[in-house]
Amino acid sequence: MHCDNTAAIAITKNPVFHQKTKHIDRRFHFIKDALQEGIIDLIYCPTEEQLADIFTKPLTKDRFNLLRSKLGVKSALDLKGSVEL
Repeated sequence: MHCDNTAAIAITKNPVFHQKTKHIDRRFHFIKDALQEGIIDLIYCPTEEQLADIFTKPLTKDRFNLLRSKLGVKSALDLKGSVEL
């Protein structure tokens, strides 16, 4: 799993109780449990390379277009005339 949050990676990889996470309900610790069981691994991914940002953050038009192209999604404008009615 790729993550651009180094603090989140550090918290999940350290099995010690963290005072800052005491408010998080235990059922939300499934990523930490899956990591400790070896089911998944967290890999740092710089924000510039994080494709999921297109689904989770407001972006500039240029950033949106870049991520959209990396996902292979075409603009509706690019499709104009490609389908006959």
